[in-house]
Amino acid sequence: MVLLSRNLRSFGPSVSRGLHTSSKASLLARPAFSRAAAAPSTLPRRLSGQLNSIRTLTTTRQNQVKVLAVLYDGGQHAKDVPGLLGTTENELGIRKWLEDQGHTLVTTSDKEGENSKFDQELVDAEIIITTPFHPGYLTAERLAKAKKLKLAVTAGIGSDHVDLNAANKTNGGVTVAEVTGSNVVSVAEHVVMTILVLIRNFVPAHEQIERGDWNVAAVAKQEYDLEGKTVGTVAIGRIGERVLRRLKAFDCKELLYYDYQPLSAEKEKEIGCRRVENLEEMLAQCDVVTINAPLHEKTRGLFNKDLISKMKKGSYLINTARGAIVVKEDVADALKSGHLAGYGGDVWFPQPAPGDHPLRTAKNPFGGGNAMVPHMSGTSLDAQKRYADGTKAIIDSYLSGREDYKPEDLIVHKGDYATKAYGQREKK
Repeated sequence: MVLLSRNLRSFGPSVSRGLHTSSKASLLARPAFSRAAAAPSTLPRRLSGQLNSIRTLTTTRQNQVKVLAVLYDGGQHAKDVPGLLGTTENELGIRKWLEDQGHTLVTTSDKEGENSKFDQELVDAEIIITTPFHPGYLTAERLAKAKKLKLAVTAGIGSDHVDLNAANKTNGGVTVAEVTGSNVVSVAEHVVMTILVLIRNFVPAHEQIERGDWNVAAVAKQEYDLEGKTVGTVAIGRIGERVLRRLKAFDCKELLYYDYQPLSAEKEKEIGCRRVENLEEMLAQCDVVTINAPLHEKTRGLFNKDLISKMKKGSYLINTARGAIVVKEDVADALKSGHLAGYGGDVWFPQPAPGDHPLRTAKNPFGGGNAMVPHMSGTSLDAQKRYADGTKAIIDSYLSGREDYKPEDLIVHKGDYATKAYGQREKK
């Protein structure tokens, strides 16, 4: 099997479950930059279908375009803080910009069920904006009903909520793009924070204070230093690399990574990290493991009971990648038994997480070890500004007729894959 590290690290050939044995092969591959070759021509192009005029690079679209945005509700918080751009109230800051050009913006958070606002409005939308933080799932069934859809933009990073094979076949090919790099720093910082929260047993200690208690021994009995520990990342893309760079200052025993291809020797030396070619071998050495790979058909359910059993007893697992990369029941069981000392992150499956999701309340035998939060690592106010600006730039590229998208932002384009970041899928 191939695993690709998050944020456009590409996977190599599809093989079985990721270990270098006779039945298991490598999981991760390095990024594919070949999609740059698919950059649009600079010559004028004739529009097919709805427009009959000749469009040049500077010609704007003459028809009114309907844009649908599926975002999360911010309520009073969004009114108080205009910088909460990823909300239905603040709409990525693009309403006036679109309406001044004669286009229409419809915004909703209602995305569940056959009669959701999402389903009702998608049928005649030309552009759809979704977000990893409140994903509107673009299934093959939904895409089949979206007769006018041409562009799907992910406001953030991670387009696993889109059926990419179906997008390639819909309306001659729906372009799927995301704002690459918009929240890599935000997520990397959250990973480091979560590691410290878990290893220093912060949550139970804080809860003790809130209860009015004072028992140092009760919380110190499972509190450790990060110095001298071994930390490994599953995938070393933009986020994984930044995590290791930030951990260098903590004087860990070793910084390890598992990826299909190695970093350069110079970069390994600069970061102070070492590649391990076998995933199980790396897991067995690590006190802390952080998952920084994207979700696709080869990574779904990767961290199940079997793989978790290969981890060092009493280790910590951090997941800010995608909730479905782990089997939630297996993680909860490993935490309850003490095989995992802690699990933390901000990604869930499904999302929003139902009230009875096992990872809301799972704890280790000492009553701690849970550092789960809502999906927030990549949506700091700084990140929201970056992915709002990036979303606007992608839409402007389409509306202007230039279609000069950044190659690194494209996931599928013109009916084919522009990246290997989501595994080996159906080809054109």
